[in-house]
Amino acid sequence: MIPTQAQVWQCYRLCVWATKLYLPIYLIRLDERTGYIIFIAGEEILIEIYPNGNWRYADD
Repeated sequence: MIPTQAQVWQCYRLCVWATKLYLPIYLIRLDERTGYIIFIAGEEILIEIYPNGNWRYADD
């Protein structure tokens, strides 16, 4: 499974945002069960990027 083009661009934007704030990026992973990209940065930032490029802060 590969990420969609929308996911790739959104992931790039979030990486730029995190590094501008000097946040370490710990993990970027494609969850093959859901098709979401999981993005973990800083101490408490966990983001899910959906196949259409939309994203949200994950609670868990």
